[in-house]
Amino acid sequence: MSVRDTERYLPECLDSIVAQTYADWELVAVNNDSSDRSKEILTEYSQRDSRIRVYDTDRIGLIPALQTSYRHSRGDLVTRMDSDDIMPLDKLAVMYHTWQQHGKGIVVAGGTKYFMDGREVGDGFRRYERWLNQIAKDQTYYEEVYRECVIPSQCWLVHRDDFEAAGGFRSEMYPEDYDLCFRFYQQKLHVVGIDKVLNYCRDRPDRTSRNDDNYQDNRFFDLKIRYFYELDRDFSRPLVLWGAGRKGKDLAKMLLKQENHFHWMCNNLRKIGKEIYGIYLESTEMVMKLDRPQILIVVTSPSVLPEIREQLDAWGKQPMRDFWFFA
Repeated sequence: MSVRDTERYLPECLDSIVAQTYADWELVAVNNDSSDRSKEILTEYSQRDSRIRVYDTDRIGLIPALQTSYRHSRGDLVTRMDSDDIMPLDKLAVMYHTWQQHGKGIVVAGGTKYFMDGREVGDGFRRYERWLNQIAKDQTYYEEVYRECVIPSQCWLVHRDDFEAAGGFRSEMYPEDYDLCFRFYQQKLHVVGIDKVLNYCRDRPDRTSRNDDNYQDNRFFDLKIRYFYELDRDFSRPLVLWGAGRKGKDLAKMLLKQENHFHWMCNNLRKIGKEIYGIYLESTEMVMKLDRPQILIVVTSPSVLPEIREQLDAWGKQPMRDFWFFA
């Protein structure tokens, strides 16, 4: 656990860990250059409970702090916690016993619930919460991996050997939780979802993901394109981009850096036939003329995704083989 200036929330977080019904855990907490009493609070808890060990980060930053924490860890199973979040009492027990049923080669992931002190959580986080919990229920992690981060950063459990094989915290790529999802995917680790809220995630105006430049463009196209070309692009098959809004145009420019040509289609009659970046926009019917196309779908609003899924089903396009949502 990386800790930076969370003295207001840290005792509640630590209390929820100490109170876990599963008792065989260690907490490696790393003070990430805090300017408040966070280090003192950590030290006080570590003096009362030997399972808590406290260190200072070697370098300032979330990833360096996680690297420091992991280097000092001893357990066979690894998970992560944010210092302003709260664990349900049975979080570790549920995740551990689920992992036991399968063993190595899997990642256990649970549901999450966002909350704010004295305020309602915004619609965006509520949509994300519902989406994450539906993925846990449907077990569709890798089918949705290009859409958004499919595993909550503080709600997974994996064996140390599998974590090492996936690169652990060695990557310096932000957003670090999304990058780790792709590395689990790259390593072909099966994700076992638990249809249960196993972490209460605190939203607050000064949270890192709201203020750090590494998280400001929440489309994360750079990360998605990098892994798509590493893991899923088959150059023997035609590439199709579906969507010509602002997101679609931004993604098109990135695709042109990877290959000279791709097919570009949309449903907007006013755009069909127009040329953008040297590519003529075509109607969606053109996809039927292509041999096993790979389709990247970029839409402005997630509300149109059910309609797009219906169209893909009508074409016989199968998840994880023919199309990917970059929404």
